[in-house]
Amino acid sequence: MFTLIPYLWFGFKVFIFVQLYCVYGVYGLSNFELAQSLPMFYKAYLQISNFVASSLSILKTPQITNLIKILEDAYSNERKILVMGAGRSGLVGRAFAMRLKHLGFDVYVLGDTIVSPIRKGDVVIAISGSGRTALIITAAEAAKTAGAIVIAITTYIDSPLAKIADVVVEIPGRTKISRVEDYFARQVLGIHEPLAPLGTLFEDCTMVFLDSIIAELMHRLRKTEDDLRQEHANIEV
Repeated sequence: MFTLIPYLWFGFKVFIFVQLYCVYGVYGLSNFELAQSLPMFYKAYLQISNFVASSLSILKTPQITNLIKILEDAYSNERKILVMGAGRSGLVGRAFAMRLKHLGFDVYVLGDTIVSPIRKGDVVIAISGSGRTALIITAAEAAKTAGAIVIAITTYIDSPLAKIADVVVEIPGRTKISRVEDYFARQVLGIHEPLAPLGTLFEDCTMVFLDSIIAELMHRLRKTEDDLRQEHANIEV
């Protein structure tokens, strides 16, 4: 009996290691330490990254291909692009506009001092999770009056912004003013609201979505990283 104890102990340690591996991944032990010392950080990191990954199954291919085609046409026809968004959505928009600039687009961000006039055939990309941000709705209406193609990136296809837009791209995510009510959607996306306050999930999903759009445009426009580097600012503060 006593001779079995070392083997039982070894088996127990293997069992614990396997459990840690299954729960915390290939870096099980280090992740276990991270989860123990920073539990909310660890849970939030997993929840947000899982949400972004799961959202891929909810995105609608026709909406994405339509957006890409409009951007390709804008590039080929040298049309201007105006990106707009408020708060954190605006910051995500700025990051997208920067990459469009690196690709060679004639792009501007609403609110900057230097913004060229928008005319018929130009493209306006409005980002708002709720689709109800008053400033963005007003700007989108002005763009529509000028004859621009208005693209709304939002969670709600029945929102005021979506109703103005020519093209709507749905990005899942909880927003500041409402929740995802559908139980199935919540289960698929793994929503745990206290870990992603306000519009965090929409903004994170939109950031990854737009970075992925850049990757597709690079492929279609036959641009390399060196090409983008040539368009990168060489004087920065």
